Amino acid sequence: MKPAPRQLADGLLAGDRAALARAITLAESALPRHQELAEEVLELCLPHSGGAVRLGISGVPGAGKSTFVDALGVHLVRERAETVAVLAVDPTSPVHGGSILGDKTRMPRLASDPRAFIRPSPSGGSLGGVARATRQAILLCEAAGYRNILVETVGVGQSEVAVADMTDCFLLLLLPGAGDELQGMKRGIMELVDLVIINKADGGNEGRAARARSEYEGALHLFPPPPHGFPPVVSVCSAQENRGVREAWELVLRHRAHMQASGWLSRRRAAQARRWLVELIEGHLRETFLRSAAVRARLPGLEGLVEAGALSPLRAARQLLEAWEPAGED
Repeated sequence: MKPAPRQLADGLLAGDRAALARAITLAESALPRHQELAEEVLELCLPHSGGAVRLGISGVPGAGKSTFVDALGVHLVRERAETVAVLAVDPTSPVHGGSILGDKTRMPRLASDPRAFIRPSPSGGSLGGVARATRQAILLCEAAGYRNILVETVGVGQSEVAVADMTDCFLLLLLPGAGDELQGMKRGIMELVDLVIINKADGGNEGRAARARSEYEGALHLFPPPPHGFPPVVSVCSAQENRGVREAWELVLRHRAHMQASGWLSRRRAAQARRWLVELIEGHLRETFLRSAAVRARLPGLEGLVEAGALSPLRAARQLLEAWEPAGED
């Protein structure tokens, strides 16, 4: 028998990890009934959310994101005696639809600590690999008492745009030896970052890491100052050797203190909530549109004409929209 929303919410608020996991599973489900239950649970938990530090973490392939998250989480639970939830979004295979879901094996020290909650979630092909229900998961983890939320993305791509829009601070993890990596870095990514951490400053790479830090600091100075007045900071660390991890977290706390004192934290979260509302509306409209019998009847033929170059996508889209009759409209 499935638990009622109130029962599930009460368990979650009491710190029941199984209840939290179940609530997130409901949020991730594509079944309408599960989504309705997840919505009810979220409404009950919403007054108890909002108090955590929300940190988004992305990075280039091979930068050691999981090792860094493991080291940072261990610092939080063992040295600071705080709780931490890691929402690690795995890539979904475009061929088989499966996902790796191996985050607990990649974060062995943190996974064994009862003050940590690690939730790997398949992306389901959503924008840049960011799970559709990650926003809900953040609020549920906060309601369950986790004071620090780390959202790890699958890598640099479109995902950093989404994760930056659901967290308070966005951290980009890079490798020593900027060089070609700096040249290939998208301008949009660098405009989003609050903190840049050069990882793997070990094994003789300390000098390269220092040079990379200087290069990125120079590059970031070319961008206009952020409106909140906290310019991006570049630091170095070795997550493998646990050096510089504490300093990285101190930078996160400095950023948060500035955002709170200036009023930007509340404004940022309010803007994120508004954009989430718009995303939900757009997603619902798209699903409703594609479920329309009139649209389903005409879509294959129009797709064929567009693929053959016999009809422009603009004209095809207009014809489909004209054929669509939303329920409840005259």
